[in-house]
Amino acid sequence: MRVFVTGASGHIGSALVPDLREAGHQVVGLARSEASAAALTRFGAEVRRGDLDDLDGLRDAARAADGVIHLAYNHAFADYAAAAAADLRAVEALGAALEDSDRPFVITSGTLLLAQAAAGRVGTEQDTAPGGPRVDSENATIAFARSRVRSSVVRLPPIVHSDLDHHGFTHRLIGAARKTGTSAYVGDGSNRWPAVHTRDAARLYRLALETAPAGSRLHGVAEQGVPFRVIAEAIGRHLDLPATSIAPEEASGHFGFLGPLVGLDNPTSATHTAHLLGWRPSHPGLLDDLEADHYYRQQTA
Repeated sequence: MRVFVTGASGHIGSALVPDLREAGHQVVGLARSEASAAALTRFGAEVRRGDLDDLDGLRDAARAADGVIHLAYNHAFADYAAAAAADLRAVEALGAALEDSDRPFVITSGTLLLAQAAAGRVGTEQDTAPGGPRVDSENATIAFARSRVRSSVVRLPPIVHSDLDHHGFTHRLIGAARKTGTSAYVGDGSNRWPAVHTRDAARLYRLALETAPAGSRLHGVAEQGVPFRVIAEAIGRHLDLPATSIAPEEASGHFGFLGPLVGLDNPTSATHTAHLLGWRPSHPGLLDDLEADHYYRQQTA
């Protein structure tokens, strides 16, 4: 296939584009900058200059492709609502360009939406929410299945980890520990966060592109839920800092924009995804990655 990929030079894109190429697909990657364009060229991808605000450009690129994977997102947490609205516009433009074609369209969402939609239990691919930031993009994508688009959504966990991760939530947790002198967790830290290795997530996107049925919700989750206290202890051990409990009202002061999220319980199953697509994560787990040096060498937060 000729595959148009937004976010192709980013964290997951840097694993996905080589994976697609190795599987025999041609890749056209969206690039906002010279650095992104150079990275895509190194990966063997064709470069299309533009950004998510160029809706006409997105439509043209989608029409010229055999399939689309949408990874790009403006992680401007200071204006989360505006970022989500921009993502929805991009999703609607890309999906509309693929209508009546039966071509695949894969987008990105997150498992954290299930902290409320599946509160008190393990979230599954069947769980949905009526609306809200990022949820609107997810629901719009699923709706395109009614217009002969082979649409699917990959929900990623809050921690996608590997040596390719340079700016994700793991770095934010490490940065907060370094800044404050303690690796913190909220309350008793028993709340659980799911996780996945970047390269396992990339493989799932490729499988979704190739075989996911129209209207599929998929979970890119390798570990159903790692207790947050265990994550904090692993970070503290590597940095030689204590792991300590803080009250919920202290979370924003310690973690910044992550404050409202770090206490959420988000156990998430990928059983249906594994059965549907034959996806079997094979790369190291989160705690193994947290014991490696790469996170601490690359820390930029």
